[in-house]
Amino acid sequence: MAPEPISLSETFLQQGPACHWMWNAEGVFERVYGEPSTVFGFTAPALTGRSISAALPPALATTWLDRFQRALSGETLSLRERHGTAVWYVTVFPMRAEGAICFVGGSAREITPWAAAEQELRYTVLGALKAQEYERTKTSRFLHDTVGQNLTALGLQLDLVHMDLGNARPEILARVEEMQKLLESVMEQVRDYSYELNPSTVERAGLRAALDRLVARLRDRFTGIIRLKVDPSMKIDPKVATAMFQIAQEAVENAVQHSGCSTVEIAIKSTRTGTSLEVRDDGKGFDPADLLEGGRGLGLLSMEHYAAQAGLDLTIKSNRERGTTIRVAMPEPG
Repeated sequence: MAPEPISLSETFLQQGPACHWMWNAEGVFERVYGEPSTVFGFTAPALTGRSISAALPPALATTWLDRFQRALSGETLSLRERHGTAVWYVTVFPMRAEGAICFVGGSAREITPWAAAEQELRYTVLGALKAQEYERTKTSRFLHDTVGQNLTALGLQLDLVHMDLGNARPEILARVEEMQKLLESVMEQVRDYSYELNPSTVERAGLRAALDRLVARLRDRFTGIIRLKVDPSMKIDPKVATAMFQIAQEAVENAVQHSGCSTVEIAIKSTRTGTSLEVRDDGKGFDPADLLEGGRGLGLLSMEHYAAQAGLDLTIKSNRERGTTIRVAMPEPG
């Protein structure tokens, strides 16, 4: 028999710059067009007719099965995948026939030039973050050196007034004591705010002390469990310690505010390349490649900024409904 003629549309799909694929309801690659190896690691013939679980390595299969199920439920996904130096924009979407979802479609197109332009924008945002960091440090110093010292001097003056009055005017003594209590509360708030603004406090107090204070502040508004594991004998470079604290602060805030988690764990460990930080939560998680889930917001940019400043590698592992782990560590030798 003569081979079935290839339609013009299939020729277009096969030879176009993007790759396309279709899964059936069982998760089997029904059709694959173009060159999918840059996205899946396998050619079209190697994928066609095989299920996601059978065709892909376990970790990759788990990620794509989750995306497949989301599309089957009616969701359209916009993803950004990085493979080596190339960046791909991937869309996964439900395909309907007579109102019912019967297939899941996908397409991927290389957007490396666009990603380079985006990187320039990211550098601009990081520059703004550096400027913000400078202003925060300046404000912190003003609070500590000017406001804090003046409040301390005022407290000493109130102590002298209290001593001078003795027991002569009990009603005035009571008023002075109320002022002293109010002043102590204000001084504590100024110290805490100054501490939050200025990352250099980590260098003065140490990473463990800074994390202890971070956890104490979070427990005032987080009803779940927060665990902190730090080896007190570890010696950490001040620059690295400051970056790790800032990243931990961003990661924990994201977990508490957005993940719906019940447990957050912060762990500082020794590794063969130096020191690593891990922040883990048991929240709903997200797909790190998903552009529509907010996973690449200002928080992530800030973490990337602090990691780059200290020469650290930042990795994010997350699955929907399985929690998130954010890890920073000294890079492996090349």
